[in-house]
Amino acid sequence: MSFARFRSRFARSPEHEVTATSTAHLDDVSDGSLHYVVEKAENDTPPTYQEAHGAPVETRSPLGYAVGPITIVFLNLSKMVGTGIYSTPSSILSGTGSVGLSLIYWFLGYIISLSSLAVYLEYASYFPNRSGSEVVYLEQAYPRPKYFFPIAFAVQTVVLSFSSGNSIVLAKYLFATNGHVGSNWEVKGVALAGYTVAVLLVAFHTRFSYSVSNGIGIVKLLTLIFISITGLVVLGGHTKVADPQQNFRNSFEGAASAYGATNALYKITFSYAGYENAFNVVNEVKNPVKKLRISATLALTVVAILYVLANIAYFAAVPKAELKAAKEISASLLFKHVFGSSSASKGLNFLIALSSFGNLVAVLLGDSRMIRECGRQGVLPWTRFWTSTRPFGTPLGPYFLKWALTAIMILGPPAGDAFNFVVDLKVYPSSLFNLTLAVGIYLIRFRRKRLNLPSPTFRAWDVVVIFNIAVNTYMIVMPWYPPPKGRNGGDVSFWYATYVVVGISVIVLCAIYYVAWIYLIPRARGYRIRQEILLLDDGAQSHHLTKVPVEQLAEWDATHDAQGRTLGSDSGSDVRGSREEKVTVEPGKA
Repeated sequence: MSFARFRSRFARSPEHEVTATSTAHLDDVSDGSLHYVVEKAENDTPPTYQEAHGAPVETRSPLGYAVGPITIVFLNLSKMVGTGIYSTPSSILSGTGSVGLSLIYWFLGYIISLSSLAVYLEYASYFPNRSGSEVVYLEQAYPRPKYFFPIAFAVQTVVLSFSSGNSIVLAKYLFATNGHVGSNWEVKGVALAGYTVAVLLVAFHTRFSYSVSNGIGIVKLLTLIFISITGLVVLGGHTKVADPQQNFRNSFEGAASAYGATNALYKITFSYAGYENAFNVVNEVKNPVKKLRISATLALTVVAILYVLANIAYFAAVPKAELKAAKEISASLLFKHVFGSSSASKGLNFLIALSSFGNLVAVLLGDSRMIRECGRQGVLPWTRFWTSTRPFGTPLGPYFLKWALTAIMILGPPAGDAFNFVVDLKVYPSSLFNLTLAVGIYLIRFRRKRLNLPSPTFRAWDVVVIFNIAVNTYMIVMPWYPPPKGRNGGDVSFWYATYVVVGISVIVLCAIYYVAWIYLIPRARGYRIRQEILLLDDGAQSHHLTKVPVEQLAEWDATHDAQGRTLGSDSGSDVRGSREEKVTVEPGKA
């Protein structure tokens, strides 16, 4: 991997050496108000340290260990390859102004994603037994103010966890396969039906859901390979395309506006979104860091190569002017120019619909683990609903939430401005959290070095992390830049940056809610927030935030450790939950 180094540090100086295979031989560590506890899971990872107010590690994953190297590849590939590579090349060409710069941008998107992947891999090295990716990494990078980042990220993740965009795309391409243009409500109905099928496929059996993801991922891969080979054949002059090299002469001819170039980079960066999907299932992977390092890098690299080859295929078969002005998908133009048949275009529409469906499945698998991890932090109400994996060994609570929100977003907003605005609304908070995630690497390094904690098995180069911080800063600043047509010239008819302001407002409201819930209301009503550990019959564990009257605080704090377990308990917990009874166990002061 060109922008991160893989460092295995098994030989350490005596004061840093950790050779125990059991957490019983390792000591918990305190650093001012921070308490680090030793955790161990059964996914073939060594004991690790995490800040005590993070969700407890589940010793044995209640979701099983069905994720191997192949599944990692296709989890990431299926999320990355949606409809973007088939539809965005024309708009990216328009934004960059030239064929040469367009191809450079697709490669740059790979470099940016590779730098982000290095950041995720280092986080996974610190916390190899926690699923949920950003949920865990932000929680551990920013443990103070206590519960703030878990609350802010949980609200953003839950409220914006809909997949209406790809569901609508799925419906439109299914209609296009039959040569029919669906009405507004026909599209909405098919979109909801398609998403419901995706949820049902993953809801009843974890291993089967991964098999579905892998199967659709293989079809996606073969589709991109076919398009790439078609492009190479066209370049070789073996088709009816008259001059396949015309777009590559003077390939940098054409001018790009500042807005067009930045908008093109923005679209390409999000075309690669999904390289991190497998980090959401880390605790379902045996020896996760090694497998993620190889399989996630492989998936990203293969996708990047095929993205570039697919664009070369488009440029070889379709004249530049036609491609820039295209209202239909770039891949359709390729098929029409090479094969000249409507049946080929219909077949392509079906493959794109299948690609959209695979994206829905991959996002469901990853996002459900993120939402479940938010629930395990204790910051969402009804902890058991989010955490339990009964009765099928799957996270039904998060699946139901995603289905309900997606149904609302499919049926509610009308097409046009409202729909585009809601989709854009998800972008800006994600960019802010990506920036804080990259900066957080240095905070974790600093604390662990000061406490002489073990070094990670993977450490990203500083230049990679700094590059990632710079890119994410740019992604936050860029949406404020006005489009060439003025303040109302974006993809909505009102002010172009409205979604940015609303996205920031969501985070501000999270901060207000946090202060009120954790500090103001408890002080006004005479109680304090403490965390307890909830144990469920399926082996699931989570934190649960509870209210402790002020007069009972001293006794509470004296009888519970920093993580929330009752002191002197053999199992580390007083109460074990069942389907009927409430369960808890708590930590130190909030």
